[in-house]
Amino acid sequence: MNKSFNRILYTVLVFLLGMSVAFYWVKKQRTTPHTYDKFRDLIYYIDHYYVDTVNHEQLTEHAIRGMLEHLDPHSTYSDAEENKTQTEQLEGAFEGIGVQFNIMNDTIMVVAAIAGGPSEKAGIRAGDRIIIVDGESVASVGITNEQVFKRLRGQKGTHVKIGVLRPKVTGVLDFEIIRDVIPTHSVPSAYMMNDHTGYIKIDQFGSHTADEFAEALKKLLSKGMQKLILDLRGNAGGYLDAALKIADHFLPQGALILSVKGLHVKPEKFHATSKGLFQEGELIVLIDEFSASASEIVAGAIQDNDRGTIVGRRSFGKGLVQRPFDFADGSQVRLTVSRYYTPSGRSIQRYYKDGTSAYYEDLYKRIIEEDDATPANTDTVPLVAYRTKSGRIVYGGGGITPDMIVPHEKRIHSEAYYQALNNTALIQFAFNYATQNKAMLTKTYPSAEAFIKKMNVKEAILQEYLKFYTEKSGHRIPLLHPEESAALKTWLKALIGRNLYQDEAFYPVLNLMDEVIRELGIKN
Repeated sequence: MNKSFNRILYTVLVFLLGMSVAFYWVKKQRTTPHTYDKFRDLIYYIDHYYVDTVNHEQLTEHAIRGMLEHLDPHSTYSDAEENKTQTEQLEGAFEGIGVQFNIMNDTIMVVAAIAGGPSEKAGIRAGDRIIIVDGESVASVGITNEQVFKRLRGQKGTHVKIGVLRPKVTGVLDFEIIRDVIPTHSVPSAYMMNDHTGYIKIDQFGSHTADEFAEALKKLLSKGMQKLILDLRGNAGGYLDAALKIADHFLPQGALILSVKGLHVKPEKFHATSKGLFQEGELIVLIDEFSASASEIVAGAIQDNDRGTIVGRRSFGKGLVQRPFDFADGSQVRLTVSRYYTPSGRSIQRYYKDGTSAYYEDLYKRIIEEDDATPANTDTVPLVAYRTKSGRIVYGGGGITPDMIVPHEKRIHSEAYYQALNNTALIQFAFNYATQNKAMLTKTYPSAEAFIKKMNVKEAILQEYLKFYTEKSGHRIPLLHPEESAALKTWLKALIGRNLYQDEAFYPVLNLMDEVIRELGIKN
């Protein structure tokens, strides 16, 4: 009897204790200002008291985007359509104009024009601000990523007219772009600049980049390459795995490529393997202010291991790693889960606590003000020095600072020259000339190599273009000095070559007057 009574009493006490704990927990949840509870309560108030009916799905979308904006500039949300588009850019073909962009201060800023895509062929460049689309202003109207996709993407063969503001160019530049299938290759150019120097350009780090790069590297090595120029300018990044595989080609087995650390993730270190195809030859890596993320991982690994020379302008400064989390409706949040560190231990992430708009505005100011020096010391971000494998000092906190800085080309030309260069008439004239003279040109220059070496744009062709330009623009024929005439002839040759032999003839010609490559003293 006593034992039975004791068991019953014990059970009752345990039950009461459990109820007390549960009551305390519920009370605490109600009285503690948790964000989730506030959000739930707000939805309740809106449902029961708001003056009009609301769309819960849209409210949720806005709330998610708003929360992420207050975390960091690279934690982002994509609805199902945006997510599909972004995946296609790295993994498969899609139709549109071919630009990577950010919305900065309520304006669409081009981060990169995809190599070989309609926008790049039309003359759109990184740093352009799109302010007009098909006659309508898209600046300062609260445009969203989804709205940008709807305006710029479209069926192959359809046209879109855009107006852009370009740094250091007066007025709005008008472009008419014919939408097309966007190329999925990420290595648009690989060729021998001379008997021993190779050049490879990577414009993004996609799912096929490592294979494309290895194929290009093998081709150049078979031609006797001893020195490589790896061009990562304008490359906004992509897949981490692709960056690791590219860096692996240059570093000896066991060399540290990257470290990753985060509050809720296990620290990781990534080292080079024995699979590298170019561990001994001379290496030069080109970067600029639009080289970000995966590009900076490669450049940082090369710099900190003293494997090669970094040349150009200070890189973007993105040292945050995002992990995708998928929702049931096809949407996705890319949440920053860790920071990556170069082999010397530095984070190259720029300061972002003043908000996303200020973060991207800082980039635009760097373009305008030609800020190519070491990241500045500030009250909020102290300048921290690190050392490479050989003991050289490098800095964290503001991108990768090149070993050899080459500032933007100074504005030494006339306004008339820049107008003639940046007008869409240049693209149209080159297309017309290549089409009308294709039989003669391909007979005279039967290969891209022959075109590059032997074709020269004569003065008569330049004057023909200038006449065409004045008819299209309404401007007077510009009076150009010899250097300006030579530059326009090079542009015409590159664009005519692209129409005949695609990028195989475009980049080699354009690189002849590239200010960074000229600083390297590469002789053909």
